Amino acid sequence: MNPTQTPALAGKTAVVTGGGRGIGRMITEGLLRQGARVYISSRKQEELDATVAALSPLGKISAFAADLGTEEGATALAAHLTERESALHVLVNNAGANWGAPLDSFPAAAWDKVMSVNVKGVFVLTQALLPLLRSASTADDPARVINIGSVDGLRAPAPGFNNFSYSASKAAVHLLTQQLAAELAPDVLVNAVAPGLFESKMTAPMLRHAGDAPAAQIPLRRIGRPGDMAGITAFLAGPDSTYITGAVIPVDGGIVASR
Repeated sequence: MNPTQTPALAGKTAVVTGGGRGIGRMITEGLLRQGARVYISSRKQEELDATVAALSPLGKISAFAADLGTEEGATALAAHLTERESALHVLVNNAGANWGAPLDSFPAAAWDKVMSVNVKGVFVLTQALLPLLRSASTADDPARVINIGSVDGLRAPAPGFNNFSYSASKAAVHLLTQQLAAELAPDVLVNAVAPGLFESKMTAPMLRHAGDAPAAQIPLRRIGRPGDMAGITAFLAGPDSTYITGAVIPVDGGIVASR
């Protein structure tokens, strides 16, 4: 961006759930660099505080701790935002949970936890924030909801990954995105991003153990970088994406296409 150019999201307010670490933090940094004022939320206050301290030089950022796998947590976050803002331009539903266990011992609790955070939480928070989103929307610049899915919701994970509830939940996020896009048009644009392999708390142990092997299996021969997630999210939140809704966009280095 030209230093004299107005940032694309200047004057806009955004919320990023799960914004304290990993992909959520990448997205938060990208939105801040584009001029947005950003609220982040997750369960762990210490992670939120660390991210606010690290990213506050880039712009206005604040945090609110909430468990978005519960209706109470989603309602509390919505109330917090409604007390402080009259409009919300961008909602990024990124908070997520995962569970891995062999098929024979995969517990029912893994379905309850993962589906509650990854699917029900997306729906309930979006529903609760609709008044603020509609207040921000104009005919030429609708409000945006950006759901973070996964390539594991676009094709079956390789045998041995054993993340049965996670992959099913992300497929549900993709279909929910399309249904919400149809329901909320033209006032709110709803799209999803399906990341491939990025470094996060979830993937860090595997990346440490496997070294360069995972990247070698990706057509672009690398894992995702923070700018890859920041860029696609800023695009979907910005002025050049007003004719896109209901899309599920892989950001995966070509994994889905190659399979």
